[in-house]
Amino acid sequence: METFIAIVAILFGIVGIIGSVAPALPGPPLSWVGLLVLYIWGSGTNGSGEPVSTTLLLVWLGIVIVVSILDYFVPAYFTKVTGGSRAGGWGAVIGLFAGLIYPPVGMILGSILGAFAAEMFIAGKDAATSVKSAFGAFLGFMFGTGIKLICAAVMLFYIIVYAF
Repeated sequence: METFIAIVAILFGIVGIIGSVAPALPGPPLSWVGLLVLYIWGSGTNGSGEPVSTTLLLVWLGIVIVVSILDYFVPAYFTKVTGGSRAGGWGAVIGLFAGLIYPPVGMILGSILGAFAAEMFIAGKDAATSVKSAFGAFLGFMFGTGIKLICAAVMLFYIIVYAF
């Protein structure tokens, strides 16, 4: 039974990493569920012989909440800092979803082209300003994805440590 629980927890961790890149899955929350599985049903310990603690679980819950909230605000902030408008932010999101046909390159290019097109044609900005805004949208997307990946990867590390 312990092996089954460890496999389930690790699968949650792996799906959490995938979800950090794929917009349809909530990456870090899924990785946190892997820790929760070990906390509730697992009897594994770390190298010091300690089981998963309530403190570890609650600290990671807080981190997951902060990262999830930041993921919504950071792209808009980066777009705004680089001179973009609300239209550019929405263009980046729409382009990202359109790019899901050819992940991950399509997602990145879709985000950039969507922000550029929205700034140019909806917001009525010139090409240079639109490029700058598109770059900001791209940076925001990459930063948000990066913090989710780091969060999910560290939780997967903890899952592996406590599972075996």
